[in-house]
Amino acid sequence: MPTTAATAPRARTGGPRDDNPLLEHLLGWTLVLVLAMLLTQTGLV
Repeated sequence: MPTTAATAPRARTGGPRDDNPLLEHLLGWTLVLVLAMLLTQTGLV
């Protein structure tokens, strides 16, 4: 295996960047809480 393949920079695929995982976690938990409150208010849970 050539050594240049291991040192090549990763190709960008157009997906989201991994700049701030804390913000992603906070938004995810906010979505979970909002969904839980909605289900509780509608009596589905």
